[in-house]
Amino acid sequence: MAKKQSNIKERPKVDKKERTNLKEPRRYKVIIYNDDFTTMEFVVTILVQVFLKSEAEAEALMLKVHHSDKAVVGIYSYDIAVSKVRKATAMARAQNFPLRLKVEEE
Repeated sequence: MAKKQSNIKERPKVDKKERTNLKEPRRYKVIIYNDDFTTMEFVVTILVQVFLKSEAEAEALMLKVHHSDKAVVGIYSYDIAVSKVRKATAMARAQNFPLRLKVEEE
């Protein structure tokens, strides 16, 4: 009698390589600077709408900026940090405010 062939193919063996050189992605802080023209209310609006802060947290950050000339408003991946800075800057320019924000490596 002839041997019956199986339709199941054997899978080739694959060596699994362990990746040991993985690094956590760099984080970037967004810094907002004080100026004499941008209103406190507008800064609070930016902090709430763009940086998703609560009203109380936004007011506290705004006062910190007002008294110490700058403050870190958040720490993000590079793309998110740049996107938030661009959005906040565009909103400020639309209202004719010279608000300045900067992205720095943490």
